[in-house]
Amino acid sequence: MPVLPRHDLPFAPRRASVGLFGGSFDPAHEGHVHVTRHALQRLELDRLWWLVSPGNPLKSFGPAPLQARLTQARKLMRHPRVDVTPVESLLGTRYTADTLRALMHLYPERRFVWIMGADNLASFHQWDNWRVIMESLPIAVVARPGQQLRALSSVAARRYARARIPARSAPLLSMAQAPAWCFLTVPLRDISSSHLRAQGNWLGTGHL
Repeated sequence: MPVLPRHDLPFAPRRASVGLFGGSFDPAHEGHVHVTRHALQRLELDRLWWLVSPGNPLKSFGPAPLQARLTQARKLMRHPRVDVTPVESLLGTRYTADTLRALMHLYPERRFVWIMGADNLASFHQWDNWRVIMESLPIAVVARPGQQLRALSSVAARRYARARIPARSAPLLSMAQAPAWCFLTVPLRDISSSHLRAQGNWLGTGHL
């Protein structure tokens, strides 16, 4: 486990509930902001961290430079309880399971919740050590356009069907013993990073 200066790490007080929203954010967009604000409210979180990854092992092409993505994300996501952080790069971890293991070691007495889109639940069984993730901390799955049926019929959803808690109990998720997950539907915005890249609105032509 690397020894990191505390000022390089995001802050969360002891016993705080902290949402972890991971991804390449290539680029970050209003859809990410939309999910973040609803997750803070629906899950009644104390803090939420964007974990901007160096790269996605499941994608064959590399993302834009990390510092550029961090700068753009921080300009877009402005909220007193949200931190945009390159923790994965600082830790030197490549896979989510390793990142989460390191964070739980560095931040004892915090209540972490992993937050992901319904499209990620659909392919979750392809992630490295996905069962370890599922059984390490509670997970909030946020619905995106056209993904609900595929997500809820996925390998992970069926394997952990008994661990699903109703959406009305979302504020209790951070206190639940893993495995525990909740499927949240929010007012949807069909925005994607790939669409923005295709429009030429990222790292080249200038502005989102």
